[in-house]
Amino acid sequence: MTRATLSLGALLMISACAAVGPDPTDLPDTRVQGAFAETEGGALGQVGTNAFWSGYQDRTLSRLIAGGLGTSLDIITANERIRAAAADLQATQPLSAQIAGDPASASRVRAGGDGQPTATTSSATLSAGFVFDLFGGARRAREGATAGVASAEAQAQVTRLAWLAEVIGAYADARFNQQAMALTRETIRAREATLSVTRETQALGLATDYDIAQTEALLQIARADLPNFEAQFNAQVYRLSTLLNQQAGPLMAQMQGGSGALRIPPGPGTGIPADLLRNRPDIRAAQQDLVQALAAVGVATADMLPSLSLSGTVSDQGGATAWGFGPRISLPVANQGVLGAARTRRLSEARQADLAFRSQVAAAVEDVQTSQSTLRRLRQRVTALDQASASYDRAYALARTNFEAGALPLVDLLDVDRQRAAARLQAVSARNDAAKEWARLQIATGAGAAVARIAD
Repeated sequence: MTRATLSLGALLMISACAAVGPDPTDLPDTRVQGAFAETEGGALGQVGTNAFWSGYQDRTLSRLIAGGLGTSLDIITANERIRAAAADLQATQPLSAQIAGDPASASRVRAGGDGQPTATTSSATLSAGFVFDLFGGARRAREGATAGVASAEAQAQVTRLAWLAEVIGAYADARFNQQAMALTRETIRAREATLSVTRETQALGLATDYDIAQTEALLQIARADLPNFEAQFNAQVYRLSTLLNQQAGPLMAQMQGGSGALRIPPGPGTGIPADLLRNRPDIRAAQQDLVQALAAVGVATADMLPSLSLSGTVSDQGGATAWGFGPRISLPVANQGVLGAARTRRLSEARQADLAFRSQVAAAVEDVQTSQSTLRRLRQRVTALDQASASYDRAYALARTNFEAGALPLVDLLDVDRQRAAARLQAVSARNDAAKEWARLQIATGAGAAVARIAD
């Protein structure tokens, strides 16, 4: 074995082991608080594959989500970003020596002219080159591309959760407006009955034009509320149509078939803040962005160091064969200032990525604590408003009985009617808010992030 061969083998060993810059896989531990502010519980485990919306026990919602996971333009676009990142990874070479140069070319030219014989000239060239990854720049580039794929996959899950939140919110609001329309129609019928009784008592001289005007005004207010709820219902269905990438007409017919407002399921458990590090896709995406940034520091560092390439060429020009083979070393001396500035920029970007990652963790903990606190208070509000609504229903029934018996003035009946209608709408609105907040808390823990598609 020659000395040159020994030197080449040594270089290959160096290139297989050396990698400058920070190790992207050696990330510092992320410290989070031991428990959320308003709960103490054990670890939650993996929740990404939980189809939490089944807790609503609403078959229509489940069918819409099952179909929409495969048709949503936002989700399809996010999946395309994964393919683009995978192509970037494929473009990197997991070799200690990168292939470079033009591998092969060939030509055949037939030429002639006035007074010149016609001749055919053939030529062929085969060239190959290898750039040795002496300091691990190519390895760092591949590590960064691998992190890019992982980041794109996590971002696709972020998109999926955002889509789920919008779909559930639009569906819940559509059902709320349906319920509000039903309650308003009941109110209209009750006030029409009150107006009929008032006119009968006016004919007997027991009611005045003022009483008629008050009753009619309250009736018209209820009638005016109805188109507003209908418009809001239609708007939410059209929003669902866009989110699901479906035609609005069939979806409108399906939604008009009727379904009760979303129930408020029990729970959910929130686990501990450490669960968020593996369950929240936005945290995992920020972590992979940090890995990419650290890998870019390694690439920039390697660019400042010498590079070694080995190239060879074999050519055939009209039957004459020639070849050449040899190494080349490049020393980036003159542009060290520019390369150093580029490395400084990559270091700053890595620090920014680290800060962004830590900020994302803190924001995730805040999301869970805020949503958990809000849901707990909304449950209390729902209980109180349900009781108030039930009390107003009893009060209205008593007031109406006494009014028809002539033992209660019309003004008192109208007052109870007005308060009853408001209390009923407040109660269903609070239930809708709590049902949506339940989904927000699930999403805040990362539930549903890894559900790609489920059966109808």
